Amino acid sequence: MAFRAPTLIALSAVTLLSGCSAFRNYDSELAQTNQQLATGNVDAALTLLEKNNTGPDKDLLYYFEKGELLRAKGDLSGSQNAWTSADQVVGKWEDSVKLDTDKYLAQFGSFLVNDKVRRYEGYDYEKVMLTTQMALNLLAVNDFDGARTAIKKTHEREAVIADLRDKEYLKSEEEAEKEGIKTEYKDLQGYPVASLDAPEVVGLKNSYQSAFSHYLAGFVYEALGEKDLAAPGYRKAAELRPNTPLLEQALVNLDKPVKSDDSDILIVVQSGLAPARDSIRVPLPLPISNNVVITPLSFPIIKPDTSTATFAQIGVDGQQVDLTALNSTTAMSRRALRDDMPGIILRTTVRAITKGVAQKKINETNPLAGLAVGISSAVLEGADTRTWRTLPDTTQVVRLRLKKGEHQVTLPSAVGGSQVKVTVDQRYQVITLRAVGNQVFAAGLAAHVTPSAGATAVASLKQP
Repeated sequence: MAFRAPTLIALSAVTLLSGCSAFRNYDSELAQTNQQLATGNVDAALTLLEKNNTGPDKDLLYYFEKGELLRAKGDLSGSQNAWTSADQVVGKWEDSVKLDTDKYLAQFGSFLVNDKVRRYEGYDYEKVMLTTQMALNLLAVNDFDGARTAIKKTHEREAVIADLRDKEYLKSEEEAEKEGIKTEYKDLQGYPVASLDAPEVVGLKNSYQSAFSHYLAGFVYEALGEKDLAAPGYRKAAELRPNTPLLEQALVNLDKPVKSDDSDILIVVQSGLAPARDSIRVPLPLPISNNVVITPLSFPIIKPDTSTATFAQIGVDGQQVDLTALNSTTAMSRRALRDDMPGIILRTTVRAITKGVAQKKINETNPLAGLAVGISSAVLEGADTRTWRTLPDTTQVVRLRLKKGEHQVTLPSAVGGSQVKVTVDQRYQVITLRAVGNQVFAAGLAAHVTPSAGATAVASLKQP
């Protein structure tokens, strides 16, 4: 019994682990869901999402994905309900951070628990983009007051995140020095370092502030006549994305009157899907029981989405107009990973050393139990691949003065060449289009989509 007990305990641990989130392949699940979305079969995508989330306790990712899928389907009310549930989850996270930041950091910074088995709290850019997407839902039905509330929450959330991350990165540096961990992501042999050091990644101020979110804030405040709040929004957008004429011109035009028969139209074109996260194994020399042991450890990498062709122009009433890119989820995701890598390396390395020492001791008395522990460790030590996959990748905009009435927007042939008929009837109006694969989804009552030959398009016909 003395020999068998540890073995049974270790094997039981492996069995129990088989039911936990460590064994869930989220990337594979959402790849299938997004394939259905890219072919225009939103109902099938929703069915897959529900099939993969049968438990009563839905997590944050479920609400993220469901909100975006319902938005594509045209059910803005259902989308907003799902995202409201997500926002409540994020709100609880904010409360825990504000209540006791040090306690939160101590819990999250635990070296003993792998990131993939933690409750998913969302990446910073996802939390901020959530309220931005909620604002777009409201603007699709011209609810500028509701959008203003969502935008205000976005700014408040950014402040919470900024304060937390400053403390987290400082704590991570102190812990790394204490543990004697000097490895940096640039030291990881075989790791795609260049993807984290790309100019568009390093050039971001941080991973969560979006020029699009702040420009949209400026537009909403301007539409509501709050020019003293619109100006800071435009300035912040220009700061986040310098040398962008659209952003600079917004400040110049802020005091210019709009003709009574003209409408100030912001066309938002969101395309593609957020990048996936994958796991890569990198060998690292670790000091275990006075010996240096080459140990393969898993770290996350970012895999960009390739479902949707890139484009930089759309047609408006037969004229080609240039789009201005204001947001890249791929760049934000990579910046988030770049900023998080010191903490990930620290936690992964300390955990591997601790388990290596423990396993060596078990092997000395019970090799079979040591084998079982080794198997469970190998399973658990994959990198966390969860992330909001249906979130649009690229957000581009064009701002126009149009006469009230019906207008036609044409998407390029690269994404199906669909034609979108839009009714302009407001002084200020936001029109949002979403391209995935060769599908075009138009949010709001004002849009009617006609697909070109060989393409499929879906018009949104419900409002919250």
